[in-house]
Amino acid sequence: MILVERRIGLLFASFLALLALAGVRVLYLGLVKGSGLSNAATAQQVAVTKLPAERGMITDRKGVPLAASIPADDVSATPYLIKDPVATANRLSPLIGVPADKLVSELARRDTGFVYLARRLPADAADRVRALKIDGIDFAPGALRTYPRGALAAQVLGAVGIDGNGLFGLEYAHDKVLRGSDGEQRRVLDGGRQAIETRDLKAAVPGGAMALTIDAEIQQRTEDVLQGVADEYHPKGATAIVMNPKTGAVLAMANWPKVDANNPGAAPPDATENRALGMTYEPGSTFKSITVAAALQDKKVTPTTSFNLAPSIQVADRVINESHARGWETLDTAAILAQSSNVGAITIGQRLGATRFSKWVDRFGFGQRSGVDLPGEERGLITPLAKYSGSSMGNMPMGQGELVTPMQMMSAYGVIANGGTLLKPHVVSSVNGKATSPSAGTQIISAENAASVRKMLTGVFQPGGTASEVSIPGYELAGKTGTANKIDPTTGKYSDSKYVASFIGMAPAADPQLLVGVVVDEPQGDIYGGSVAAPAFGKITSFALPYLRIAPK
Repeated sequence: MILVERRIGLLFASFLALLALAGVRVLYLGLVKGSGLSNAATAQQVAVTKLPAERGMITDRKGVPLAASIPADDVSATPYLIKDPVATANRLSPLIGVPADKLVSELARRDTGFVYLARRLPADAADRVRALKIDGIDFAPGALRTYPRGALAAQVLGAVGIDGNGLFGLEYAHDKVLRGSDGEQRRVLDGGRQAIETRDLKAAVPGGAMALTIDAEIQQRTEDVLQGVADEYHPKGATAIVMNPKTGAVLAMANWPKVDANNPGAAPPDATENRALGMTYEPGSTFKSITVAAALQDKKVTPTTSFNLAPSIQVADRVINESHARGWETLDTAAILAQSSNVGAITIGQRLGATRFSKWVDRFGFGQRSGVDLPGEERGLITPLAKYSGSSMGNMPMGQGELVTPMQMMSAYGVIANGGTLLKPHVVSSVNGKATSPSAGTQIISAENAASVRKMLTGVFQPGGTASEVSIPGYELAGKTGTANKIDPTTGKYSDSKYVASFIGMAPAADPQLLVGVVVDEPQGDIYGGSVAAPAFGKITSFALPYLRIAPK
């Protein structure tokens, strides 16, 4: 009996000790740790998330949407709240487009309390997931950037990353304007991470709407023509630019290969490059117009100055031939351009002289960015006068020995087309309805001399000219072909198999309203600007002239 009472006493004493210990623990948690635990509990029930601003729409010059944003949600999960990962994965997979086995591996994780299941899921699909009311599945508001015309002007528009940042093109260059200012949203969640109360703490401010000078229909036609060039000549790449030479407004800027702006990752690595700005190449004979324009302005020649030209010309240690063999011939300045005479262009360059030639190269904007409001523009590479060799004036006046970009050539030809003014090209017309203010430009040659060069360039389309097979009924055209060898990087010498074929032209010749350039990198089967690039110019221009209601002149 005494033993039993003793045991009961010990049990009672142990019970009292445990009770006292629990009381001390309660006091400790309530008085010392209470604030921290309360905050932790609140954090598990209240979530403050970013409320992404609606990214500004990008439209063409007529208001056609080229880039827009639609509501979308990020779908995530708290794995330890998912009771049956396999069943949950099978329900979610068809709604979010993720394979069930991949979802199972994410939902079954126990090393984290958060996993993304889908990013930027369109709102209608997210609503179908939300309707399942699965404990542990959470949603964060966002937006999905879409490009309604797919590949149209993709290298110009660019793309947006999964976190809403511009990656390249206009989306990158004008990210700050387009993205707006994010807001904040407070959500109270139940034990299954389902929102039971939602309140906006800070309103999101939408990004600026941006209108471009690009015309969707001209852009589409230009891209279709480039695709035709690619189908026929299988080049490494190609680009084409359509401009209003009087304002510098870019109406189209096309590149091949194409890339779908909605899925740029599926394209070849270099497809996102805007070749109009990033491609550097020797311009070949298209540069002869610049040499002639400079010589006219310096009064070294006139359109009718006559030259008795040998079949070849020696400059220092080099002998330069014509592209096609001929005997001695008398040509005037206009015929030199029309027939693209190498010997003639070098002879005119020698009259100009190295010092003046170098200054004119600078004045026409070569070796410097054109200033177009797009990223990725290269400067090209121009030999400074101090580094001219004895043979420099034997190749540069005819477009060898200098690297240019298609946009630089378009800007330079814009001088000839618009009456002598070097303008800064642009693609952004307005932001939030406020028009941008293009620069006034710099007058570098006289209107009279610009008109003289245009008149000479009409000969390119006449019998004996290098683009004589191109014509547009009712319109007089002016332009210049270019065929340039590429440097072989392994030998450092000109390749005998790799060329750049190009053409730059304008219409109507007397008062150009349209300037079009086409550059084809490494065409196969044919290499000449007159047969590869000039017909593409003709197809683009024959569409754009009536479309823009430019009357024949």
